[in-house]
Amino acid sequence: MMPLDRDTIDTVRPHAFVTSDRFAFGENWKSFLDSLDDNRVAEAEKSLQGLAGRERLDGLRFIDIGSGSGLSSLAARRLGAVVRSFDYDAQSVACTRSLRDRFFPNDPDWLVEPGSILDRDYIGKLGEFDIVYSWGVLHHTGAMREAIANASQLVVPEGLFILALYRKTRLCRMWALEKRWYCQTSSRGKAFALGLYVALMRVAFAALRRDFDSYVANYRSKRGMDYRHDVHDWLGGYPYESIDSEEVALIMRNLGLSHVRSEVQPYSTGLFGSGCDEYVYAKLPQ
Repeated sequence: MMPLDRDTIDTVRPHAFVTSDRFAFGENWKSFLDSLDDNRVAEAEKSLQGLAGRERLDGLRFIDIGSGSGLSSLAARRLGAVVRSFDYDAQSVACTRSLRDRFFPNDPDWLVEPGSILDRDYIGKLGEFDIVYSWGVLHHTGAMREAIANASQLVVPEGLFILALYRKTRLCRMWALEKRWYCQTSSRGKAFALGLYVALMRVAFAALRRDFDSYVANYRSKRGMDYRHDVHDWLGGYPYESIDSEEVALIMRNLGLSHVRSEVQPYSTGLFGSGCDEYVYAKLPQ
């Protein structure tokens, strides 16, 4: 693996969409960090333990592709992994760095840097990792299948590739249009859309005799996340692609990875969004 020069600045290849079309992921993550507490961190650790299938990651090389807030990277570091985090979004890089500096100041075993999973020159310099992790990221690159293939190259033989991807639904095309509009609309337009989405979801919960307030209150159990920040991320997360589990299985097989475990939801209309299917694959020994 290449030496970890702290906070190295790399030239990254632009993603497939211009800046004005892209959602400001980093701004959302910066706001989310204001609500971060020990309980959310603990939930993130528990989620990663379940995905990796082990209690500790001591000494394992962990790379977080599209680190966002940095919460998953923090969980990996607290579990003992040697962590490398990168993100295309400059504010997401800043968020991850702020989290590292808050919990692990001057730590040589946690590198945070800008980078693009679509930049093959950059990817080629990273080396291999025991755990390659990319949660809800590769479908936002504008070239999801290329991003999956590039990420798979980073997995050491018998290492794990852990990822979450939007599942394909009947309304994916509609959501792609909505997301592009959301990224370009005013703050008032975003607030209206978010309020309408939450109101409609509340009505849907009532119709199903489910407790919406309890769902929101317990939302941190989803890897330590926050409901309103996730809704904002969903409504604006553009570029946007989705994929069904059968195609994921075919892609992984062709890339030399075998299925370990997954959590795939039943096919739906996608009325309130695609949602993510969760996958864990292992690189076949060479």
